[in-house]
Amino acid sequence: MKRHFLIGLAAATMAATLPMAASAQEKLKIGFIYVGPVGDFGWSYQHDVGRKAIESAFPGRVETTFIETVAEPTSDRVIEQLARTGHKLIFTTSFGYMEPTLRVAARFPDVKFEHATGFKRAANVATYSAKFHEGRYIAGQIAGRMTKSNTIGYVGAFPIPEVIAGINAFYLGAKSVNPNVEIKTVWVSSWFDPPKEADAARVLLDQGADVITQHTDSPAPVQAAAQRGKFAFGQASDMTQFAPNNILTSIIDDWNPYYIERTRAVLDGTWTSQDTFDGLAKGKVKMGPYVNMPADVKAMAEATEAAIKAGTLDPFKCPVINQAGQTVECKGNGKLSDEQVFGMNFYVQGIKDALPK
Repeated sequence: MKRHFLIGLAAATMAATLPMAASAQEKLKIGFIYVGPVGDFGWSYQHDVGRKAIESAFPGRVETTFIETVAEPTSDRVIEQLARTGHKLIFTTSFGYMEPTLRVAARFPDVKFEHATGFKRAANVATYSAKFHEGRYIAGQIAGRMTKSNTIGYVGAFPIPEVIAGINAFYLGAKSVNPNVEIKTVWVSSWFDPPKEADAARVLLDQGADVITQHTDSPAPVQAAAQRGKFAFGQASDMTQFAPNNILTSIIDDWNPYYIERTRAVLDGTWTSQDTFDGLAKGKVKMGPYVNMPADVKAMAEATEAAIKAGTLDPFKCPVINQAGQTVECKGNGKLSDEQVFGMNFYVQGIKDALPK
């Protein structure tokens, strides 16, 4: 009788622990929201490369989902859909997802959210971005040396701080090697719209620009420049394949290490809300091959890249003068602070275009 009781107790104990064991082995469901298609060969494409890196790093332990081409103003519904279907870590990968992410996160406190390029956080919402402006400064120096018309062109998406900082850094880089350079910008009010991006590049070329860069997500501006025999820079990923004889380099976003690190933190229970803002030194921003340029220009670019990585050069070294001729307060130990760069809402001195209202 006693033996039967013990067997029954053991069986009951095993049955009670089985759900816990199964739960411990359940895959972590991770969701991604993309503003463009994964085939944009730029911003969303690189985030999807990071998603795949998570799957490779944690075989059998994670399950990932992505939803592409999600409009920013109406993204609440899509983000909530992931939260309601058991996704415990959700990456929302565009600036305009900030407020929707916060609203959904407030309704799902047990879900961890990561918002790319935002500045508002909560207990279950972290933010992350990269110092893309460091790469744009290098590209600017190359443009300043390669231009023959002394006019360089910039295809912009929206006039948010990230894009404004990129334009300023690109111009300051060019100005540092060519005091006669001028920059022109055309805004397309979209992150991904190949026809509009191509049209914007053609407008800049018609205005005399012979080097084109962009803060939009498709290769269309690169291709438009190549069709006119002009130079261009790739955005977010290596776009050499789209203009092998005309591209100068690409600014590459490498999200893989960050996505792996944050997934590991959820898996081991150490995830906390934080902000991460890294650049060339940490490898979150990388430069593509330096091609289609003279050896001395390539050497200059490599030296500038090394200096930025070493911390001996910063694109926004003080003093920084704004478009109105005023010296910007220097809050970053000889350079603008990360907070100033992340909230940049002015053009630097020398840029003649006006910021859109």
